[in-house]
Amino acid sequence: MNPAAQGIERELQARGAILRGHFRLSSGRHSDRFVQKFRLLEDPAVLEPLARQIADAFRDAAPTIVVSAAVGGILLGYEVARALRTKAVFVEKESGVPLFRRGFHVDATDRALIVEDVITTGNSVREVIALVLSAGAAIVGIGAIVRRSEASFGFPLHVLLEMPMESYEPQACPQCRRGEPLEDPGSRRTQ
Repeated sequence: MNPAAQGIERELQARGAILRGHFRLSSGRHSDRFVQKFRLLEDPAVLEPLARQIADAFRDAAPTIVVSAAVGGILLGYEVARALRTKAVFVEKESGVPLFRRGFHVDATDRALIVEDVITTGNSVREVIALVLSAGAAIVGIGAIVRRSEASFGFPLHVLLEMPMESYEPQACPQCRRGEPLEDPGSRRTQ
């Protein structure tokens, strides 16, 4: 692990952001560990240098817009866009359908950088990719703070910290079979 990644992992540990227990993830999957990314996102002094690292990885690709998914990606997307001196928009769900709201849009002339805080299954990123491509825009890459799995997307990917963690469909979860109580700390649910 490179020194920058080690520093992020130390910061997560020091802030109590790596939780152990029995968790329902935003994807609906279950895991014995959870990354509470808001312990990083709540502190601008921590978030800004992380966002700058992601921005620097894609600066030469000249993105014209940064696109993220609500809720966790909003702060990160804004900080990455600020570092790149470009616009930031985010995707929300309405009745379970991801879309641009609040007058946000991506143009066919845009070169989009997609950012995500923590990638587990990659579903949020895939939803954002689909919206950006449906607008006819190009995708220059995907940046994330943490990737928990081997999720990939067919575009350049820059992840600050690889943190593999097992996750299970609920019916295959060993903790469910043992009757362990389930916690639900995530910010997004599948519909």
